Amino acid sequence: MILGVLQARTSSSRMPGKVMAPILQEPMIWRQIERIRRARSLDKLVVATSEEPSDDGLAGFLLGRGMTVYRGELNDVLGRFAACAEAWGPTHVVRMTADCPLIEPRLIDAVVALALENRAAYATNFEPRTYPDGLDVEVMTAEALATAHREASETYDREHVTPFLRNRPQRFPQGSLVQATDLGALRWTVDRPEDFAFVRAVYEALYTDDPDFGMEEILDLLDRRPDIAALSERCLQAAAA
Repeated sequence: MILGVLQARTSSSRMPGKVMAPILQEPMIWRQIERIRRARSLDKLVVATSEEPSDDGLAGFLLGRGMTVYRGELNDVLGRFAACAEAWGPTHVVRMTADCPLIEPRLIDAVVALALENRAAYATNFEPRTYPDGLDVEVMTAEALATAHREASETYDREHVTPFLRNRPQRFPQGSLVQATDLGALRWTVDRPEDFAFVRAVYEALYTDDPDFGMEEILDLLDRRPDIAALSERCLQAAAA
């Protein structure tokens, strides 16, 4: 069983409540879930959020839409993931974060396939980064995740889930999905209002005609629409400031 776990919270410091910000009349997180559900490799999808009152609205919305939700400690995200794995008993866990509403379903499938074929304990598509920031996927075995949960004691390791695995490649065999064209400098994640303005513009330009739009369609859009390309450039400037 391959379990997808989408990490989400509303208490973002730079753009509070961003996961519920509307894109074409739906919360951003729901647009991302639509895309994740197109991945063929996932047998189950769970949203892992916190038990803080600030996430009550998020959890209530998702439960009302029929999503499976797990709630745990705000800062122990590793613990949340480990609890999800323990509850559903997968062989592998796919980690995704709710600031990536342009996530690519085919990349989810490709990283899962890489992990399975290489028998990797951990696999990703951002080390080294050749895909745009915002298309990030991480796959780990349930055994590796359980080990990290059991042994990781540093706050950073528990907040960010996978550094314990990534920093020990000799112990946890790893795989990296890379592409020939290096697009790693592009920023398609949502951390700030500038990022959200770009993502919303992409959806408004592409979604109605093609809800399944992907990376190639976004790249073509940037070539055709200098106004949206300018929004993309502002994202990079804001992140560098």
